[in-house]
Amino acid sequence: MTDSPASPAPLADPHLVYDPLAADGPKDVVILGSTGSIGTQAIDLVLRNPDRFRVTALSAHGSRTALLAEQAHRLRVRTVAVAREDAVPALREALAERYGAGEPLPEILAGPDAATQVASSDCHTVLNGITGSIGLAPTLAALEAGRTLALANKESLIVGGPLVKALAKPGQIIPVDSEHAALFQALAAGTRADVRKLVVTASGGPFRGRTKAELANVTVEDALAHPTWAMGPVITINSATLVNKGLEVIEAHLLYDIPFDRIEVVVHPQSYVHSMVEFTDGSTIAQATPPDMRGPIAVGLGWPERVPDAAPAFDWSKASTWEFFPLDNEAFPSVNLARHVGRLAGTAPAVFNAANEECVEAFRTGALPFNGIMDTVTRVVEEHGTPVTGTSLTVSDVLEAETWARARARELTDRTATAEARA
Repeated sequence: MTDSPASPAPLADPHLVYDPLAADGPKDVVILGSTGSIGTQAIDLVLRNPDRFRVTALSAHGSRTALLAEQAHRLRVRTVAVAREDAVPALREALAERYGAGEPLPEILAGPDAATQVASSDCHTVLNGITGSIGLAPTLAALEAGRTLALANKESLIVGGPLVKALAKPGQIIPVDSEHAALFQALAAGTRADVRKLVVTASGGPFRGRTKAELANVTVEDALAHPTWAMGPVITINSATLVNKGLEVIEAHLLYDIPFDRIEVVVHPQSYVHSMVEFTDGSTIAQATPPDMRGPIAVGLGWPERVPDAAPAFDWSKASTWEFFPLDNEAFPSVNLARHVGRLAGTAPAVFNAANEECVEAFRTGALPFNGIMDTVTRVVEEHGTPVTGTSLTVSDVLEAETWARARARELTDRTATAEARA
């Protein structure tokens, strides 16, 4: 993307193709988080396109060994990695049930560093579909090994932004979030100097239109009833609080090097338009598809080529209505808080993310009311004080900040639960 020499290059740029391992035939792909939502949909895409992609390794948490073994067998991978070492016996048994006599079983790696090991293994592209900040180490490993990184793990960029930026080569990261894949594609319509604003769309979650007072007594079941997307519980609750949108604002700033005051959030209940780019001539380019993550995954794995029939297209012969509303920042303060920690940078986003993860869990177990999630996260961020920033930031700094934030959030949620019990 054309720009002045003084400006830093964005992490994600549709005009640049990072392809040091270009080869004839299918791309070798490693899938991290293979038994999760992103991983299973990526495998569906791979199996439908064997001429384009070949999976060499899988990693997963280890709680769904039967599914992991089935994936390994169907894809004929070389290596399977699990974070839980105690899952290895069940995984070996599941693999043995699927492989025939004499068929070599894949290599098994186990432990907290297993995903990081396969992220740096021989391949063309690493798809990081892990949920949570534990995806940071594999992200850094893939970048350091020179792999193209299809990034669905937004938390690794949020908590380790400066570390990621220090390692990534121009064009090495392809975003897989639906919003950032949309921005990535829309940005191809002009030069970087032409961009006036990024517009990130939000479905509004299950509580769109409610006031802060009306959110005081919503239940976990209410929060998990997302009107558009089928996602895991943590991501779904983040969508209900709009924390996910706050994280995406930080991510957009880091990926595209656009200032926070030029990144806007707009509520779009239908989730057809996944994000937009407004250019200086007044034009707005929107990327739209029916809600389906296989489209963004196909962009991440296939770019700069399109994967035919990766996801459903619109039927333009049928009438439809698309709506857009301004964001209610009073009812959903998470986006403005995310802008604040994004501007602070350094360890501040890691504190925000870690405290939120703890508060979401406290809400799920009944220890915290819905509005208490952001109230508590805000307090943890305020107590964190001045974050570690600049080139001095290390992985240890990030982990230490996360550990403190989790512990402090647990203290505060325990106090809230005790106070409510006494009341």
